[in-house]
Amino acid sequence: MTDASQISDRRAKRNVAFLVAAQAFMGAQMPMIFVIGGLAGGMLAPNPCLATLPISLIVFGSMTTAPWLSPFMQRHGRKAGFFLGAFGGAIGAAIAAYGLHSASFILLLVGSYFTGIYMSAQGFFRFAATDTASDSFKPKAISYVMAGGLVSALFGPQLNKLVQDAFVVPFLGSYVAVVVINLVGMLLFLGLDLPKVKATASALAPKRTRREILSDPRIIVAMICGMVSYALMNLVMTSTPLAVVGCGFSKNNANDIVSAHVIAMFAPSFFTGHLITRFGVTKIIGAGLAILTAAGIVALSGVTLTNFYGALILLGLGWNFGFIGATTLLSGAHRPEERGMVQGINDLVVFGCVTLASLASGGLLNCSGGDVIQGWTAVNIAMVPFLLVAAGSLVWLNRKDMNATAQS
Repeated sequence: MTDASQISDRRAKRNVAFLVAAQAFMGAQMPMIFVIGGLAGGMLAPNPCLATLPISLIVFGSMTTAPWLSPFMQRHGRKAGFFLGAFGGAIGAAIAAYGLHSASFILLLVGSYFTGIYMSAQGFFRFAATDTASDSFKPKAISYVMAGGLVSALFGPQLNKLVQDAFVVPFLGSYVAVVVINLVGMLLFLGLDLPKVKATASALAPKRTRREILSDPRIIVAMICGMVSYALMNLVMTSTPLAVVGCGFSKNNANDIVSAHVIAMFAPSFFTGHLITRFGVTKIIGAGLAILTAAGIVALSGVTLTNFYGALILLGLGWNFGFIGATTLLSGAHRPEERGMVQGINDLVVFGCVTLASLASGGLLNCSGGDVIQGWTAVNIAMVPFLLVAAGSLVWLNRKDMNATAQS
């Protein structure tokens, strides 16, 4: 490693430390809101099929924010975008809290949409970790930042238990706590040292058109696998609290299961980057897809607490390998000057599909079959075609790489 890359990685490690802290503290709001969103929606929605609509609006907010937030950060810097995201999260939680207080489903949805602005900004933490990192440190930087979610997985649901019934109106305390988390957490961004993008040697090469960039096989497969990993995780996780409570278990059981799930999402991040470096990114993505398949099998095997815990833990682990792998694959497939467009389009595609998944989740659970068990079965069977598409794209990329190697 050269002296220049050592300096770069020292800077990158400092940035990663602040991004890990932000992921740990501010990220706690996501498991909190994903637990209460469907339950609060179920209290206020005029139709039970719309119970998970608040969660869908969060993801829709993230999807529609990414295409303008990524170019905004390229022009004004990552910090400006992160501050904007935290402010959106605070405003969204405040509106949702007022919606609960006034029993307005519409205001709950509006607040959920603004929460999506924070969710979108948090999604770019993983890309920011690579901005000043050497090629060898990039997978580890992504992995470490994602590992910060382990703290949020422990902190968020446990905090939720303390505050969800703090007021007469159920879940109002949770949204108030989220406002505080955003306002306090944004101070962490002051420690970041993330420069705006400068032209590199690659900028001297012929400029690629949008069509050329989006026809790059590695970018295509990265988007497909990232989309499938995240969308299927969201499809199952969104309906889990409703399924757990619907099967006769308590809200605290739902909190604990989601907590175990989020721990499984982020705990492997301490070594996922090392595994990618050692075995290759496509093998780790493939392992993630296989584990997601196993999660569906466990979920379809029964509706005991053991099944819920087992399925959600596997779901989190599969998401970790699939999504971190896809992020690593994408970050190595575009030039620095292309990142605003590529990362923005990637998150538009990923969270667009996650939005559809969260919308489908409530409908499948509540409106397919005669009871919760049949609905839960439908949710998990719906994973199959998407897993096949992602696996097929990965095989296609591996064959193209082998052919290219053989020709060279």
